Amino acid sequence: MLARLSIRDIVLIERLDIEFATGLAVLTGETGAGKSILLDAFALALGGRGDAGLVRHGAEQGQVTAVFDIPKNHPATKILAENGLDDTGEMILRRVQLADGRTRAFINDQAISVQTLKAVGAALVEIHGQHDERALVDAATHRRLLDAFAGLEKDVAVVESLWDARRTANTALEEHRAGMERAAREADYLRHASSELKQLAPKEGEETSLAHRRTTMMQGEKIASDLREAQEAVGGHHSPVAALSAAVRRLERRGVNSPALVEPAVKAIDTAINALEEADQHLLAALAATDFDPAELERIEERLFALRAASRKYSTPVDLLAALAAQYAADVVLIDAGASQLKKLEQAAIEADGRYAASAKKLSLARQKSAEKLNKAVNAELAPLKLERAKFMTQVATDEAAPGSQGFDRVEFWVQTNPGTKPGPMMKVASGGELSRFLLALKVVLSDRGSAPTLVFDEIDTGVGGAVADAIGGRLARLAGKVQVMAVTHAPQVAARADQHLLISKDALDKGKRVATRVNALAADHRREEIARMLAGAEITAEARAAAERLLKAATA
Repeated sequence: MLARLSIRDIVLIERLDIEFATGLAVLTGETGAGKSILLDAFALALGGRGDAGLVRHGAEQGQVTAVFDIPKNHPATKILAENGLDDTGEMILRRVQLADGRTRAFINDQAISVQTLKAVGAALVEIHGQHDERALVDAATHRRLLDAFAGLEKDVAVVESLWDARRTANTALEEHRAGMERAAREADYLRHASSELKQLAPKEGEETSLAHRRTTMMQGEKIASDLREAQEAVGGHHSPVAALSAAVRRLERRGVNSPALVEPAVKAIDTAINALEEADQHLLAALAATDFDPAELERIEERLFALRAASRKYSTPVDLLAALAAQYAADVVLIDAGASQLKKLEQAAIEADGRYAASAKKLSLARQKSAEKLNKAVNAELAPLKLERAKFMTQVATDEAAPGSQGFDRVEFWVQTNPGTKPGPMMKVASGGELSRFLLALKVVLSDRGSAPTLVFDEIDTGVGGAVADAIGGRLARLAGKVQVMAVTHAPQVAARADQHLLISKDALDKGKRVATRVNALAADHRREEIARMLAGAEITAEARAAAERLLKAATA
């Protein structure tokens, strides 16, 4: 429900804060006091169309904030979750209207798109008036309301689930059939290509690995002769190691008598011998690394040639040949085993379609029966609303050739305003005042089913009085027992039934240089005075006050 509405710098409203309660709240006031401005501001907070003209003269921007208390698992919380917004329990909708025409939207102080604000607003509030075509204009809404009236939401969910399963089965069938047709057109080519690629057996990354190995082998071949020559010089027949070793032994024998002369030379020769032996080991290791089988190099080059030839032939990079081979093999399998799989998928699609059709037909029958009950209930409400000659009809058109996620049915509310006239869609046939009363009757019957938690009725009592206005007031009060109801009214009979009475007035400021709209919650005595004004006009008489008192007592009886 709407808990608080705050308006800043919107048209004639400078600063306004209104607290709302459960039940029926009425807004009254003289013509031109600002009731329409208040509703326009509220609609702006709910995602309505912005307009630079809404900003109060002299202000840079206007702002409207609507605070709602909503139960857990309300549809609006799902919209928040889908848009990554936090659900804090209290939902705060805020809209900023800039003087240049731009607007900004927020939910719980998180910036959002106007479309998201509008979706959340529609889930929280419905605004209905004589000229408001947003209410019930979409036939899909009519179907949802009929389902809510009949308690068919679970049945609809089953049909939606079966519709998804049916669509999945048919998609699988069509994809398989298309694959078979594609494969059949290229059967000979596919078989040949699959056989050739299977024999080639390409592997991902094989080209890079082979090319690297070939490069290593070819580079090794070039330096192998130099390595062998160096190794022969260091450790082969021409190696100086043997001669150096013999020289060291001779010097060591002579060095006994003259160590100071011999030892430095011996140490230096030992170091040279060790260095030569270490170099010989490195050269032998390098020769081993460059040693390869020429036949292996030939095999590598032949493999690379085959892979690259296949790449050119099939216009596919070498690394993707393995995937191409797998695809061709799968297409061949599809040709060979596709007929059997096709039959299975066809049977699965038939069964899914049958389950959906059976559930949708069952739902259609339930809707037909519920439509009769809804018609009876709504028509029972029409006579007191001065629509005794009118008739409400729920048209359920079933077309099995046009299935959808919610069944075969198109549901639309029709009315016949007078006997002998042609029935037609309620939005087109009913006049403004009639539409308001049809809508009220429908809302009373639906009560809290299929309804937003807050309903706003804008002057639906225009052009009626006496018993009809009293009937409207009674039905608004009944409806307010289930959901929060706000009504802008000129009918004292409606105002008398309010749980909360808000008086909208226009006050002069700055010695009459400008005016501002004010809203005051009326206590008992002031309520009687306002209702008396509504009865009598500008001059409130004792008779008007007495009549107002009677209306108030009758409303609480």
